[in-house]
Amino acid sequence: MAEHEVPGAPGRAPTTPGARISYVAGTATVYDPADPRYWDEALLKEEVDRVFEICHGCRMCFKYCDAFPSLFALLDDKHHGDVRALAPGERDQVLDACFQCKLCEVQCPYTPREGHEFALDFPRLVHRYQAVRRMRDGGSLRDRVLGDPDLAGRMARASFGLANVMNRVAVHRWFMDKVLGVHPLAHLPAFASTTFEAWAEKSGHMAKGPGLEAVLFQTCFVQNNEPQLGKDTLEVLAQNGVRTGCVRGLQCCGMPAWEHGDLDSLRKQAKANLDALMPHVEAGAKVLVINPTCSMMLRREYPELLAGADRERARLLAEAVRDPGEYLWSIRDEARANWNFLSSPGQVAYHAPCHLRTQSVGFKGRDLIRKIPGVSIVSVLECCGHDGTYAMRSESYEASRRIGGKAFQGMAAAEAQVWATECPLAAIQFEQHAGHKALHPMTILARAYRRDGFPNPI
Repeated sequence: MAEHEVPGAPGRAPTTPGARISYVAGTATVYDPADPRYWDEALLKEEVDRVFEICHGCRMCFKYCDAFPSLFALLDDKHHGDVRALAPGERDQVLDACFQCKLCEVQCPYTPREGHEFALDFPRLVHRYQAVRRMRDGGSLRDRVLGDPDLAGRMARASFGLANVMNRVAVHRWFMDKVLGVHPLAHLPAFASTTFEAWAEKSGHMAKGPGLEAVLFQTCFVQNNEPQLGKDTLEVLAQNGVRTGCVRGLQCCGMPAWEHGDLDSLRKQAKANLDALMPHVEAGAKVLVINPTCSMMLRREYPELLAGADRERARLLAEAVRDPGEYLWSIRDEARANWNFLSSPGQVAYHAPCHLRTQSVGFKGRDLIRKIPGVSIVSVLECCGHDGTYAMRSESYEASRRIGGKAFQGMAAAEAQVWATECPLAAIQFEQHAGHKALHPMTILARAYRRDGFPNPI
């Protein structure tokens, strides 16, 4: 039995058919996998019914993803508003449409974040639903492949570049569609021939021990796909006098595994990251996380999902986590802050990542770009629709493109030569569906420090 597989607690008896569903959080309202009630399927159904009843009456979140329109259509057109009448397959349909953008939780007035008695957290309910279903049914081959980006990176490097070639071959993509359920048109990021960690080791950026001001959590995307983003981030930090080092042995934050309910893999990856990072955190270092999804995992999810001693370590880590732009903004008035830019991107279209919004830290990368002379910024707050593996899956590829449509239109309407976003997956989405790749704010700042970084000299 896995660590989280505990016998179900009897809890409160399911609500009597026909009885009014209370909106107030009760025995079935639990988001902690260490609690036996979390895994009780009867209590889970009771909680799903309660949340669906609240959402059915509120309908504030009709515009974010297909989960809510699907729920409302089923209740309005088929079940006369009775959430208990939903069949198991219909509950799957609603909850599988959630791709964890978290925007409903950001906007919802009934959340634990707001201290409301309803204690409603739809994304965490979906995670619970996926975890219970995985414990009952097991995971698919696609879940295992897409849930471990580091394994995919190792396999790609072992192919000596063949993986990048094959990912552009139509026959191979047809095969991936049929066997793995990866859509043949979904843009898959190229794999780097050398990892960011290997570069950091060779170039002398690896921390020799605790004592630095900050350490970098480069994320699996930088590690395996785009090492240059990590190099740009280190360059900007150095320009501002931030003593930063890299850390050996970091793994994926665990979000790709967790979105499929794989708690065991998440905990394994989190433990490796805690082992690598905690000596630095205990010595006072901040952990600067390049991708907002990963900083959200380390800051918000680890302290609630890990078990035993790792949970306490996760709380200490969460207090040290910062977005690079957030940290640089915190030292902007210090003498070491460097605003001596040599070139300017001019007008910039900035996309605010959903997982940065859910951390409530503001858009400091955008604010730092405004420090560059000659910059004007148009901000777009719509979801890009990529959301982890949602844009890659055969059954959700078209929905992903449709949901991201408002973001594509908003960025294009800015008529800017340079697009910006902290989310590397949003950059992939924009490149595929809007024909324009967005740059991370750290890359824009790094280029602006160079005389030839942008065509506009300062």
